[in-house]
Amino acid sequence: MQPLSLEEVLDEIVEHDSRYQRDAYIFMREALEYTQRMVGKPKRNEVRHVTGGELLAGIRNYAIEQYGPMVPTLLSEWGIHSCEDFGEIVFIMVEHNLLAKTESDSRDDFKCGYDFDEAFSQPFLPSKKKSSSTPKSVGAK
Repeated sequence: MQPLSLEEVLDEIVEHDSRYQRDAYIFMREALEYTQRMVGKPKRNEVRHVTGGELLAGIRNYAIEQYGPMVPTLLSEWGIHSCEDFGEIVFIMVEHNLLAKTESDSRDDFKCGYDFDEAFSQPFLPSKKKSSSTPKSVGAK
């Protein structure tokens, strides 16, 4: 029997678990590849493991680089509302042999990662003006 393709596995996942859209899994795979490049190349004959914390940082950076201020909208559309959702997606992919994990990896690695508003919305908000350092008007007496 021929192994299932990524597309077939994703079809199976979303058919049985509708919490996350198909694009959420594709995004996770891309974000993982981005994170692996971000943390550096492994030594020869070594597989570079990415921790939950490293992956969360990579997800944040990748999402902002790729989607800018649309990140909150896209993540919400895909069913992702917290770092715990990222963990769920990772472990669903592990259960379907799309990703690998170590003995020390856990869904708990994704709890309390970061606040979504701070991570994905605030970088695009205008900076607050500092009233104490800004003159009220030019030429005022």
